Amino acid sequence: MKILHTADWHLGQKFLYNDREQEHQMALDWLHHLINEEQVDALVVAGDIFDIGNPPNYARSLYYKFLIQLQNTACRHVIITGGNHDSPSMLNAPKDVLKALNIHVIGSASDDLKDELLVLADPDGNPELIVAAVPFLRDRDLRSSIAGEDVSERIDRIKQGIFKHYQDLGELAQAYSSLDIPIITTGHLYAKGAIASDKQDNIYIGNMENIEGTDFPNVFNYVALGHLHKAQVVGEQYHVRYSGSLIPLSFSEIADQKSVTLLHFAGQQFKEGIREIKVPTFRRLISLEGSLKSVQKQLDKISNKVEEHELKAWVEVIIESEKIIPNLDGLLKDYCKDMPLDLLKIRTNRRHFALDKQTTEVDLDELNPIEVFQKKCESYGSPPDEIEELLDTFKELQNWMNENQEA
Repeated sequence: MKILHTADWHLGQKFLYNDREQEHQMALDWLHHLINEEQVDALVVAGDIFDIGNPPNYARSLYYKFLIQLQNTACRHVIITGGNHDSPSMLNAPKDVLKALNIHVIGSASDDLKDELLVLADPDGNPELIVAAVPFLRDRDLRSSIAGEDVSERIDRIKQGIFKHYQDLGELAQAYSSLDIPIITTGHLYAKGAIASDKQDNIYIGNMENIEGTDFPNVFNYVALGHLHKAQVVGEQYHVRYSGSLIPLSFSEIADQKSVTLLHFAGQQFKEGIREIKVPTFRRLISLEGSLKSVQKQLDKISNKVEEHELKAWVEVIIESEKIIPNLDGLLKDYCKDMPLDLLKIRTNRRHFALDKQTTEVDLDELNPIEVFQKKCESYGSPPDEIEELLDTFKELQNWMNENQEA
């Protein structure tokens, strides 16, 4: 049996105010072609289908058209789980209709754990795949707040909740271990030992890691993870993996080779190991830094490398200069006007010296809300340990607001 693992599509993402409809359409077309070519039996998408809870109409259209196209392939099962960027109610709304097409959507954790354990049958009605389809587990799914508990106790309670969720599902899945069919699980979290390309959101309070790679029960032959955009094995656990995102979602992901993960099972064993299949480049994201003349030379080189089938490259430029360059934006945009690229971001990296202290300018657009809150705390002179506790409280407030918006 062939299973394709992907995650973190982030349909509807705005990239510095530019939509990515063309890139996502090309990526999904490529994915559809791959499923056809490899004769994939099951597709698993481990969260963050959309970039925001209320995605634009074109993003929803991309999603549903892709699912309809799969009906003309050998793919018998589609498993979609919600991520921290997804709206559970939005994902779950059409789940009963999609189930009739063998598309199983688990947008959020259920009160009954059995709802997350999918027993998927072959054309003859015999079980051929077991999926413990775990979505992003929100705070309310993991713990009840206890009056008087401190930050470390709240963090421990969340980690214990995640661990217990998988252990309990593992016990349910154990009943099918004698069938000699693949048993896999999903997750949308930050596993210890994984590496993020960017400053990924810590979706729970406390430190980044939510679970150990070895914490997943042994009954699971494969663990399909989402949330981190870099494809990778977790620690030394060959079967615990992030597939990564389909396309680079920030300039910090430029060096990442985007891929999807193909599993070929014979019973509960890998028939041909695990294959990472590279996703083509649909649009180059490029970051350049140096003097004005140096950057202009680099732009010349880039313009000759963009392939005809690729969309215009998106470029950020950081000019190193101790002086203000008048009309820098206009100079660079005129220089690039006939090149197959768009300059999305231009800034000058200047050093200021005052009272013998060197400071660097901060671009507010590069900061997320948590970082803005942290800098505000620092401006008041709050001590580090107090800032850490305030940040955890701020994250809890964000989570509470998101959950109540869903309600």
